[in-house]
Amino acid sequence: MPHPGPQPTPEPTDVPLTAELVVDVAVAAAPAVSPDGRLVAYGVVANGGKDGRPHGSLWVAAADGSTSPRRLTDGTARDLAPKWAPDSASLYFTSDREEPGTPQLQRIRLDGSEDIAKAEALTRWRVGVSDHCPLFDGRTVALLAEDEPTAEDERREAERDDAKVWGRHLPVTRLRLLDVETGALRTVDGLGDRHVVDLVPRPDGSPLAVLSWSTPELDPGVLTAELHLVDPGTAAVQDLGPVGAEAQSPVWWQHDGVWHLAHLAVTPGDLIGELAVVDTVPPSAGPAVEHRNLTAGMSVSPAELAQVADGPPLALFADGLDTALYRLHPESLRFQQVSCAPGMLAGLTASRAGQTVALLASTAYEPRNVHAGPTGGPLVRLSDTRPELRGIRWGVQERLGYQASDGLQLDGLLILPAGRTREEGPFPLVTLVHGGPYFRHTDEFALNAVDCGQWLATAGYAVFLPNPRGGSGHGHAFAAMAVGAVGGDEWTDILSGIDLLVAQGVADPERLGISGWSHGGFMAAWAIGRTDRFKAAMMGAGISDWGMQAGTGDWGILDAALGGSSGWDGPGPHVHDRHSPISYASRIRTPVLILHGEEDTNVPLGQAIHFHRALRHFGVEHEFVVYPREGHGLNERAHQLDALRRIRAWFDRWLHA
Repeated sequence: MPHPGPQPTPEPTDVPLTAELVVDVAVAAAPAVSPDGRLVAYGVVANGGKDGRPHGSLWVAAADGSTSPRRLTDGTARDLAPKWAPDSASLYFTSDREEPGTPQLQRIRLDGSEDIAKAEALTRWRVGVSDHCPLFDGRTVALLAEDEPTAEDERREAERDDAKVWGRHLPVTRLRLLDVETGALRTVDGLGDRHVVDLVPRPDGSPLAVLSWSTPELDPGVLTAELHLVDPGTAAVQDLGPVGAEAQSPVWWQHDGVWHLAHLAVTPGDLIGELAVVDTVPPSAGPAVEHRNLTAGMSVSPAELAQVADGPPLALFADGLDTALYRLHPESLRFQQVSCAPGMLAGLTASRAGQTVALLASTAYEPRNVHAGPTGGPLVRLSDTRPELRGIRWGVQERLGYQASDGLQLDGLLILPAGRTREEGPFPLVTLVHGGPYFRHTDEFALNAVDCGQWLATAGYAVFLPNPRGGSGHGHAFAAMAVGAVGGDEWTDILSGIDLLVAQGVADPERLGISGWSHGGFMAAWAIGRTDRFKAAMMGAGISDWGMQAGTGDWGILDAALGGSSGWDGPGPHVHDRHSPISYASRIRTPVLILHGEEDTNVPLGQAIHFHRALRHFGVEHEFVVYPREGHGLNERAHQLDALRRIRAWFDRWLHA
């Protein structure tokens, strides 16, 4: 895998960066290497359609980059999730071309033609298909789909009876097996009413490993994950029992004739926090299963697993500001690094033999694109979805390494104002705090309505992107430091970085701003309750009251663990009150911009309303904006444009860039 070394300073240009250039883009997604390793299929999602809906097209390219990518679908529908048939001769994908918003399974046979390929619809499931997986027999595709409406459902719809019975208000996704040639569709009934979230076939064509939750609700769904083995011929089910919180990404591998199942889950023994790779040897019968943590003690953080025929799996690990590719050593049961690349790698996929990989890669000035090649590298770029951005004068992006007040080693990024050098400082500085908290800033190109560092840099701001304790990329112990203590040391970690930039003459201490989305929005609200140093703040979809968040947010008990307690832990005082920005609203003097989606269930709108009312009560200058139809992020084009312009205007007003 190539490591280009220090990123070059962008060439000066007069092309202005507009909000439309940020929003109206095409983004590469979901690479998939053919089983024989010759081709790579991927999606391109265009976010600027006339009807306001993102559209997706499918592309295919030679894995060695020897031919130009060929477009398979015309992009008039949402064509996504390409997956190869085992013979590498056809491609399955989901598309809503038949009915907008209702994806169905489609197949394209690759015949070598240079024309737009003709797809055939394989399902007409009334509520659509949420995921699919072609099996190794070549004639069966496993589908994940909700139940079709019953006669009682149709009667209630006709009567406009849309009452929601809590606990049954979210539809369960079930495992179904489609015979591609006959169209026959079987539902695997042995899983009962469990909500199926993932599956992977064993490479020898034997059982499917199926991951399920007790309910589609995140709380308690992610806490009740179980693994099952399903015989694709008989649909018989063998339960393997619980496999840890937030379990995901199961993969098969074999050693000395013994089949193993590895998956990602929160580090065993923890309720929330860093993911670990957990290994299981399924017994011949019964649920008695032993689990082994294969990443214990590692100073990097597992992020993705990829199955490789019957050999040991590949994995991506978050490694500080970079990402590394690892392979499991079957004898030692430890992961060994294969290569490391600057910035972000994601979407790892491998050929059947594991000799070819494809993934999404992004570095400081290059947006995410599909790269492919030999597992050990070098990789070549196959897609080029945003060439128009190469004409922009970007701010120079620097890596930072510094110490926290207690000596802990930290990292982060600094983006200088476009066309400026450190020697021309000090500059107005906006600190962008990442979400999660189990996330990180990497040395990649990030440009959207939420991660708007370069958007601000092109307007004359220096931008600080810190990675405080509690995030990923530095192992389990580092990630666990925020549990029950949000706003504590992670806040002083951020402050240490700001102080360093002030001392170096980069940041103007009289023109400091802070901004963030989700957990970053919480940190922005928390910061202005701790200090008056910030002249402006932006709180996007942020938490103001951890007790209310535990009781109403999607993640429930997990948020209670972060905040330290819940409202039903007796009459109080509660730990979460000490960690909630709302408790310190009387101290706030900083002008605040609050942005929130009206239909956000992750961090419900009530969090923003609560904070808004407190600020109004204390006479704090603020602006409160609610985006209709939006959830935890911003999807509609007009809303993304509004947020970008509003955020920049807010900091212009108070920091005078």
